[in-house]
Amino acid sequence: MNHLNKKQGYLAIIAVIALIAVLCYQALIGFTASGSSASNIKQGLDLAGGVSITYQVVGDETPSAEDMSDTKKKLEDRVQQYSTEAIVYQEGDDRFSIEIPGITDADEILSELGRPGALYFIAETDSDGNENYTLTEGVDENGNYYYSSGSTTYYYTLTKTIEELEEDGSIVLYGTDVADAQAGTYSGTSGTEYIVELTLTDEGAEKFAVATEKAAGKETIGIYYDGSFKSVPSVNSAITEGVAQISGMSSYSEAEALASTIRIGSLSLELEEVYNKVVGAQLGGEALVRSIQSGTVGLIIIIVFMIAVYFLPGFCAGLALCMYVPAIVVLIHGFDLTLTLPGVAGIILSIGMAVDANVIIFARIREELALGKTVKSSIRSGFQKAFSAILDGNVTTMIAALVLMIMGSGVIRGFAQTLMLGIALSMFTSLVVTRLLVNAFYAVGFKSAKWYGVGKERKTIDFLGKRHIFFALSGALIAAGLAFMVFHGVSGDGSLNFGLEFSGGTSTSITFEESMTLEWVEEEIVPLFEEVIDNGSVQVQVVDGGEEVVIKTVTLTQEQREEIRAALVESYGVNDELITSETISSTISSETRQETVIAVVVAVVCMLIYIRFRFRDIRFGFSAVAALVHDVLIVLGFYAVSRITVGNTFIACILTIVGYSINATIVIFDRIRESMAEAKKNAKLPDIVNASVTQTLSRSIFTSLTTFVMVACLYIWGVTSIREFALPLMIGIVCGTYSSVCLAGSLWYVLHEKTGNSSALQK
Repeated sequence: MNHLNKKQGYLAIIAVIALIAVLCYQALIGFTASGSSASNIKQGLDLAGGVSITYQVVGDETPSAEDMSDTKKKLEDRVQQYSTEAIVYQEGDDRFSIEIPGITDADEILSELGRPGALYFIAETDSDGNENYTLTEGVDENGNYYYSSGSTTYYYTLTKTIEELEEDGSIVLYGTDVADAQAGTYSGTSGTEYIVELTLTDEGAEKFAVATEKAAGKETIGIYYDGSFKSVPSVNSAITEGVAQISGMSSYSEAEALASTIRIGSLSLELEEVYNKVVGAQLGGEALVRSIQSGTVGLIIIIVFMIAVYFLPGFCAGLALCMYVPAIVVLIHGFDLTLTLPGVAGIILSIGMAVDANVIIFARIREELALGKTVKSSIRSGFQKAFSAILDGNVTTMIAALVLMIMGSGVIRGFAQTLMLGIALSMFTSLVVTRLLVNAFYAVGFKSAKWYGVGKERKTIDFLGKRHIFFALSGALIAAGLAFMVFHGVSGDGSLNFGLEFSGGTSTSITFEESMTLEWVEEEIVPLFEEVIDNGSVQVQVVDGGEEVVIKTVTLTQEQREEIRAALVESYGVNDELITSETISSTISSETRQETVIAVVVAVVCMLIYIRFRFRDIRFGFSAVAALVHDVLIVLGFYAVSRITVGNTFIACILTIVGYSINATIVIFDRIRESMAEAKKNAKLPDIVNASVTQTLSRSIFTSLTTFVMVACLYIWGVTSIREFALPLMIGIVCGTYSSVCLAGSLWYVLHEKTGNSSALQK
């Protein structure tokens, strides 16, 4: 790549431009009848809406809070197979609502999800040795009951009720004894076989061990669900480890259907469908359009900035970014990811990292030119010396994203998937595409240093000498934020202004006499709610058809409900009987919050291990994490002071700041490591740290500025919900830059001073 001739240079430039054109065409128009990648991307509930299904607990008794919580958690696990962005929340004392994005036909989901009915595993004979004839798939012309499994049909002449089976001890397992069920395949003597693997609870494992030991080699254990049998597997041997396989399915889809049935049947409560409906986007009809428009403006500003600052390399970076944007659209569609506002955050972060990689490279090229090297040599050295910083910064963020994807759930997993994809693509565009273009332009005749710019030696700034000021300032800001949190908590307002996603709230359903557009509801009805509750956390969903509108808010008092009801009746002529309100639970459950915290902790530990391996000094890792914690606490303090709603985008915002902060810090640490390796024997460590931070200062400022511009465009032109996401993110970007430049190096130096010899450089 470093030795292109003139002809190869022209071909490379033409090839890149052609690839950009192809990607843009596929992203915006599409080469097939199915349309463009952009139009076929799955969108989350916040951007496009989906289907809402409401289930009610079967029975007259009010279920316990424990059973409701357990069932909600299991439902959350079930709907993840349809979308990582699906949500489940409790309505009242005995109902659950499931909302799945990107679906417009409820029957499509109901046919697969089914009704979570009762699930039983029934032995062939009861405790007295009597046979159980219970299969009720159908009745033939002779009055015989039958059940088909594969190519075999089983005939029976008698049926028993579930009540009778329970009385005589025939039921060996209940659905609640099953922890999980997954379809799978394995290669047997007769070829590929399709199976369902069951994982039992501890109690279920004990029950199943007893039952299978009795039935081994001579009996079957039937799986009975929602009024009929689903499978009659034979028992070949005693199963004592809590894991069992059901074989004999004719296809993978049959195995998956049985696995899904078993998973649904393991719910703590039996549920029945009450109704289903198609709902609109939560963030409003203009949210995605405005996000795209503002993102486009931000991208144009970034490209112009890169060209103005870095000349020809900046132009090459602009072309690479023009490839990145349609490529990420095509890949999101290709990998069948669901795009939500947190996903947009992941894309913004990866764009920032792509710009960051280019800035690091171009700054290195200028430094090499300032040393008197040729342009060709400077380009080669610039990419080589920038590689380690780019690699370490991206890998640490990728590690965090991978852990979050594996251990997280819902919105966290969606954010992580988009971020991982964006990071991989940003590394490709910066290290491969930009490098190819820079070398191609050099080959076709752009060989003068004036096209690249020559670095200027800057006076070293004494950051370490001012560390006590920086530490004091950060401590004061963190203390102020914590004080506000304590003050609001003691006063009863809550330490943070938690939205309904965290604290639950009230769902108000309003049926108008005619269809209403989402825009009209946002202009007329939403302000009414905001005036009554004095809180901006309002989500609107227009049900398919437009007559019914669902508005979710923080919990409303009885007086507030009546005030809203009266206003709707008086001002808009709504029938009082067609206004209903239900208390709903949080969509981000305590389990999800706990899982997120654990995932973040594991991600931090993994990053520490990687930094220790790469830098051979764990103090770099601890300093990076300390700077990261500093940024999170500052942003939390901002949430407390500004009282911005802590909603669904909060977690994504914090995770974006974490990724941004760790990447910026690693770049500085990489320069410190390099400078230590190249320093003379009597070099002073404070001088090395100060010089390293100063040398990377332009990179820190320019990268932060370009990312800030992108987010600022979202804030300026975005809708209210997007602004509530963009503003804290802007604060986090500024804070992350400050901590990386002013704190991270100083923290490492202090640790080095306390644990090692800091008077002179130790090699």
